[in-house]
Amino acid sequence: MEQIKHRTLKGHVVSDKMDKTVVVEITRMKKHPKYKKYFKVTKRYKAHDQENQYHPGDTVIIQETRPISKDKRWIVASKLN
Repeated sequence: MEQIKHRTLKGHVVSDKMDKTVVVEITRMKKHPKYKKYFKVTKRYKAHDQENQYHPGDTVIIQETRPISKDKRWIVASKLN
């Protein structure tokens, strides 16, 4: 049986006010199709945090998983220094 590759993203925790959930903000650079200039695009993902151990300011890696709730499709895989 083949191992399924799940997408992983790196970002910063911006909120931990929900129970067992953190909001992770991902920033990436996108290129304008006409003017070829790069600009920042940010997106916020809700990620599952079973032990409520991550707090705002933490840099984390989130991993794609099955739907956990209406908005949660990611889990926090690990914390970076």
